[in-house]
Amino acid sequence: MKNAITRVISFGALALLAFVVGCTTTKQREDMLAAAGFKIIAATTPQQQAHLKTLPKHKLTMVQKDGKIFFVFPDAKQNVLYVGQQAQYDAYQKAYQQAMLVAEQESAAAMNNDAWAAWGGPWW
Repeated sequence: MKNAITRVISFGALALLAFVVGCTTTKQREDMLAAAGFKIIAATTPQQQAHLKTLPKHKLTMVQKDGKIFFVFPDAKQNVLYVGQQAQYDAYQKAYQQAMLVAEQESAAAMNNDAWAAWGGPWW
């Protein structure tokens, strides 16, 4: 019985974590990119705006230009492109992983509180 309860709680925590990760908004991602040092470049010409719309939406993409590697994230609604290199990408990845760890810890704490609530709280 205890093993079954543990599995249910673990599955619920994983499902909640997947939900939280999936719900990271574009705004939150853009804030993390800017904090990591990505430059925000406005698409000012029709060609730039058209190119912006060809990039994968809501996805950080690696591109190579003039022998250098860049990471780009398009925001077609705002007509801007977030551009960074390896150092900015690494800083973003670290911030993203920390945010996911915090979300996972909050999820586990909520699941733990819910588990105790079902038993009426601690009885000792």
